[in-house]
Amino acid sequence: MSDVKQQIFQELATLDDAVARLRSTAANAGRQTDLEVAILTEQVRGLREKNARATEMINQSISILKNLK
Repeated sequence: MSDVKQQIFQELATLDDAVARLRSTAANAGRQTDLEVAILTEQVRGLREKNARATEMINQSISILKNLK
């Protein structure tokens, strides 16, 4: 009977270790996802700024071309 109890406790300990590893993996994945979102947000912000500057330059170029006609 004690062998069965010992085996159950060993299996529970193994299961507990697996759960701890899975929780750690999930937490790390969440942090990585947050970092990726932050990086992408910053990249989008930069692209929007460049797009706004490019639009302004295009508008100025069109204005100059109209004045040259």
